[in-house]
Amino acid sequence: MKSLAIVLALAAPLPALADPVADFYRGKSITMLVASGAGGGYDTYARVFARHAVRHIPGNPAIVAKNMPAAGGLAAASTLYNNADRDALTMAALANVVTLDPLFGNPGARYDAQKFGWIGSIGKLQNVCATWHTSSVKTIEDARQREVIVAGSGATSNTAVVPRIVNALLGTRFKVVAGYDPAGGLTMAVESGEAEGICGLSWSTMKASRPDWISGKKLNVIVQMSMEKLPELPDVPSALDLITDPAKRKVLELILIRQETGRPFATAPGVPADRLAALRRAFDTTMKDPEFLADAERSQMEVEPLTGAQIDAFLATAYSAPAAVVAEAAALVEPAAAQKKP
Repeated sequence: MKSLAIVLALAAPLPALADPVADFYRGKSITMLVASGAGGGYDTYARVFARHAVRHIPGNPAIVAKNMPAAGGLAAASTLYNNADRDALTMAALANVVTLDPLFGNPGARYDAQKFGWIGSIGKLQNVCATWHTSSVKTIEDARQREVIVAGSGATSNTAVVPRIVNALLGTRFKVVAGYDPAGGLTMAVESGEAEGICGLSWSTMKASRPDWISGKKLNVIVQMSMEKLPELPDVPSALDLITDPAKRKVLELILIRQETGRPFATAPGVPADRLAALRRAFDTTMKDPEFLADAERSQMEVEPLTGAQIDAFLATAYSAPAAVVAEAAALVEPAAAQKKP
């Protein structure tokens, strides 16, 4: 009888092992700070991701988006770093510029980018400079011949920084009129004729927020700012290809690392390692989820994901760059901060 009891006991199903991450998240909500206004490209990517990621995070917590577009995305990054609890109940869909702003001396970057818990990035951010289809400026050479008014948002945004970089490295004559709402204000300025174009808005953002611009061929795309050329724009020159000076090329390559990190998601520094690992796995699984991919396609999103570990590696490369290269890049990205340094 004792032998039979032992056999029956061994054959009985074992109780399910507890999952502390699932137990923690079950019934809770994650606040997702979105470093842009409602309706823009970052906002679209963040909300589509949130709709599907909830199925893959252990415990299936809700994700509640909170838009924080102030300071070109720095407000969301600073809030995540300095004010969020270290419990992994706050995450952020950050602007790509936040990854290198501390390196370039932006005084508003009150955080250490390498200490965030990087979860992953949905896609790279290939910025382009483009004019409206009625403009006489249709090539990079045209933009070298006369001043071109382009719409910009905050002083630290891509739409303000990229024209300055292109002017310095390629000899163009873009003039930024800043202060437009980064969500819809930039594109409205171009459509209304207040500005002749935009320099520093991502191609994927244009596709997601103004698909009719692409299908209707309403843009003259004159240069693309990316490590690799977009397959959709084979005839548009890359800024890297137009630079012949090796030193200047290294400077631009460092700046472009910000774009490689694309549309990154992060948690606060110091969150429990098992929760960060679970969020990373959930992100990677979501990027392969057929329902997410179908939703992304409907929203004109470019899905070219990076893992959290890949973002860490990009930042390690950038923050170990030679001081001279960093100084030259900073002088273009953050000229006011560079001038204050001894």
